[in-house]
Amino acid sequence: MIASLRGPVLHIALDHLVIECAGVGYRVLATPSTLAAVNRDSETTLLTTMIVREDSMTLYGFTEPDARELFALLQTVTGVGPRLAMATLAVLEPDSLRMALADSDIKALCTVPGIGKRVAERLAVELRDKVDRPHAGPRAHEGAGAPMGVGDQVVEALTGLGFGLPAAERAVASVLADEPDADSARALRASLALLGKGTR
Repeated sequence: MIASLRGPVLHIALDHLVIECAGVGYRVLATPSTLAAVNRDSETTLLTTMIVREDSMTLYGFTEPDARELFALLQTVTGVGPRLAMATLAVLEPDSLRMALADSDIKALCTVPGIGKRVAERLAVELRDKVDRPHAGPRAHEGAGAPMGVGDQVVEALTGLGFGLPAAERAVASVLADEPDADSARALRASLALLGKGTR
């Protein structure tokens, strides 16, 4: 089990980064807020979770222990795998997610693509007693995305999360029509929220 990685960041994409450790580049999937908190060519420490399947080994990375803890906690609920857990943390910051679970806020949980009312209710029932209410407001991470190709990057990230290409393209087009100056992280978050509305 790879629990953490430390080294220079070689590459940052919309849904992952590559970090070099002892001469080996590790591809690590991460949320927009995590990616916004790291810088290319700077040494970074990532807390990681490795998911092993029959045909793959995938690393998920976080800059905060709280996010990694919630990533694992979400997957204890039936029907929630690593992809849906990452989508949840992409839409809801850890403090917002804890608040939604503690308050059984079904509407907030349903803003995550792939989470309908039934799964949201299951999350609330099973996890509300396992999370602490945040003591402070949500922390916001601001990061500048690439000025060119934002739409293509967001579409690629959405299809990587399992959405169909036509739906991803429609969502991104709608978001960028409303917010033409949005950076890639903001556009991804908004597109995920828009796609989430369509899943209910």
